[in-house]
Amino acid sequence: MIHDDCGCDDYGVSRRSLLKAAGLASMAGVATSMVGDVLTSTVYGAGDANVLVVVSLRGGADGLSMIVPHAEPAYYSARPTTGIERSRLQDADDTFGLHPAFAPLGSLWQQGRLAGLHAVGMATPNRSHFDAMELIEDADPGSSARVGWINRMIAGLAASPDVFDGIQIGSTITPTALAGKAPTLSTVEFGDLALPFRSDAVLKERVRSGLARQYSAYGGQIGAAGVNALALAERAAMIDSTVGDGPQGGAVYPKYSSLGSALRTTAGLIRSKVGVKAVAVDAGGWDHHVDLRWRVDDSIKDLAQCLAAFFLDLGADAGRVTVVTMSEFGRRLQENGSAGVDHGYGNAVLALGAGVKGGQYYSRWPGLGIGKQVDGDLAVTTDYRSVLTEILRSRFPAVDTSKVFPGVSYDPLGFMG
Repeated sequence: MIHDDCGCDDYGVSRRSLLKAAGLASMAGVATSMVGDVLTSTVYGAGDANVLVVVSLRGGADGLSMIVPHAEPAYYSARPTTGIERSRLQDADDTFGLHPAFAPLGSLWQQGRLAGLHAVGMATPNRSHFDAMELIEDADPGSSARVGWINRMIAGLAASPDVFDGIQIGSTITPTALAGKAPTLSTVEFGDLALPFRSDAVLKERVRSGLARQYSAYGGQIGAAGVNALALAERAAMIDSTVGDGPQGGAVYPKYSSLGSALRTTAGLIRSKVGVKAVAVDAGGWDHHVDLRWRVDDSIKDLAQCLAAFFLDLGADAGRVTVVTMSEFGRRLQENGSAGVDHGYGNAVLALGAGVKGGQYYSRWPGLGIGKQVDGDLAVTTDYRSVLTEILRSRFPAVDTSKVFPGVSYDPLGFMG
C-alpha cells in the first residue's frame, strides 16, 4: 500500500486499520475499490437523480495552503519558508486566495461552480489520523453503533438493499467494512462481473437462463446470491461499456494518477445512469510533515487537474453532481524544522458542482492572531457536519438529516443554492 513517505506512523497504521479491520465506518455496506492510494466507495439506488461525490484528502490536508488567509500577518510570520505569497494566489479577495496550483479549476470558479469554505472541522480537536477518520466518518459522537453517515444517508433514500449496495472493486478480497448480512461481491473491475460470451447474444442468453434455473432450484441463501449475481452481471456490463468508452468532452486526466483513474471510473458510473447516489473517493498522500511547499503543490495540482477533467467528462450529467472535499484535520499554523507542518485542527473545504453558489469564500473566520488560535491551530467555527447537512438539504431533500447527523445544530454558511 502506498502512502505519503512522511514518517508518520499514525497515518500508516490508520490506513491499514481502516482497510483491513474497522475500516471506513461511513462506508459499511457500500461498494469499495482500491486503486493505488485511492479508495472509492459507491452507493447505488434507483433513478437518475442527484449524486454526491465525497473526495477525502487522507493524511490531514493543509487547509492554510489550499485556501491561504493572505490578510493575516500571523500566517506569514508562522511560515517564513512555506507561506504562499499573495501575488501568486488564484481568485483572491480581501481575505483569502486559492493556492496557485488550483489554476485548472479557474473556469469553475469564474462560472460560480466552485466555492471555498474555511475554519471547518470537528467540534473538538483530535490530531490522531485513525481516531479522527473514525469520528468524521461515523459522525455520531457517543454512539456505539458502527454505522457511518453515508450509510445513514442512503438508508434515508432507499427502502430496501440493492445488489450493488455492497461490492469490492479493484480486489477480490472483501474488506471487513463489507462484512455483514447484506450480499457483497468482490471484483477487480466491472468487466469481470459480466456474463461470458458478451459478444454473442444467443450464447450469453443460454448461460443466463441456465444459471437462473439452477439458482432458483437451489433456493435459500445460495439461490438468492446467484440471482443477485446475475442481476449484477447485467448492470456491470452496462457500466463497463460506458467506462470503456473513455473520457468524454475532451477530458484528459493526469497520467499515472490514482485519483484520476478513480474519478474517470466514477464519471463513467454516473454517465451510465445505473442509479448511483453517492460515491466516496479516498485519496491519500496529504500528510505533509516535511517539504510542505513542493509536496502540497503536487497534491493540489493533481487534485485540481483531476476535478477539472471529471466535470468535463460528466458532460450534461454534471448538472446533477455535487462534489465536496473533506480531510480528517488541518495542519498547525507554525511550520516545523523540516519545512513541513504537523497535525492541526481547523481546515478548508471545497464544494463544487450542482447547487453550489461558487466564485466566493465562506467562513466565520476566527483569525490567526494571539488569542485566536486553539493550541497553535486554526480554530473551528463551522462543524463539518453542518457543511454536509447543507449539501444534503439542498440536493437530497427527502433525507432526514437529523438521522444522518444526530444532535447537530444546523448553522448553514449559505454556500448552497
